[in-house]
Amino acid sequence: MNNPARRLRVRHTTTYRYDRPVQRSAHLLHLRPLTDNRQCLLDFDLHITPAAEVMAFDDVFGNACHAFDIDTPYTELTVTARSTVELTPRDPFAFAASHTYRPEIPLLWQPRERQMLDGYLRSVELPDNQIDDLFQYAKSFVSANNGDLLETLFHLNLELFNNYEYVPGSTSNTTTPFEVMQSKRGVCQDFAQLFVCLARLLGIPARYACGYIFTGNTGVERAQSDASHAWVELYLPKVGWRGFDPTNGCLPDAGHVRVSYGRFYRDATPTGGTLYGNAVQTALDIDVTVEEVDAQSSSTAA
Repeated sequence: MNNPARRLRVRHTTTYRYDRPVQRSAHLLHLRPLTDNRQCLLDFDLHITPAAEVMAFDDVFGNACHAFDIDTPYTELTVTARSTVELTPRDPFAFAASHTYRPEIPLLWQPRERQMLDGYLRSVELPDNQIDDLFQYAKSFVSANNGDLLETLFHLNLELFNNYEYVPGSTSNTTTPFEVMQSKRGVCQDFAQLFVCLARLLGIPARYACGYIFTGNTGVERAQSDASHAWVELYLPKVGWRGFDPTNGCLPDAGHVRVSYGRFYRDATPTGGTLYGNAVQTALDIDVTVEEVDAQSSSTAA
């Protein structure tokens, strides 16, 4: 018997406060969840204060984007996105169940495939010695699993879960994969970017995934439901894109709401923008809630 679909309601509020008026600004949002064969967006509402005219479009990665400018001075900006999403449960390990599908590292790609996947194979720019240390670290998982692609990836996913410490506030947007490997601490963004880096060094196409995770605050997940979440998707031969969540040591299923993908974090960040004029001090507050709802209580578009 198939498991019933799960409906999740997400509210994501971002508030920026400034110590002096911002004269003009431009903003780009990735807040609208995706719709595909695993996930269906039932309703979405976006509210911005101060009011702004919003342009909606799909970016080059297929993400739903909203862009807006504010041309009058302001000292506080609030962006609230509300979504209801229906997720179809499935066995995330089904692709690995076949005994005939056992690819090995290194992977071989046709020239046309490599051309299309190029952006997901390029590693982050770091000093040569750091890249070499990351590569040797990645190869250690290959050696431990006799070159088996899937076992290597499962091992790496669990390594980041079991032996890296989840410490909010211990890193920043400028923290590199090498620094995370050295300190063995960080948050979901750091573990995802390290996984992306290691996979690419092994010739495995990898992309950064951003969205939300529902746990009900009762599970063992390190990233609780009241936060945005990040994980990884890897492109596997004859399988396609498949998710890995190193923060929680699992493969994403019906608890992960997918919003955006990119080569790196900056391609998929939920909110971003540019301020024009004199420099200002910024205070940022983010409030995210994810709750499970039934079909009767699920609201329609506001």
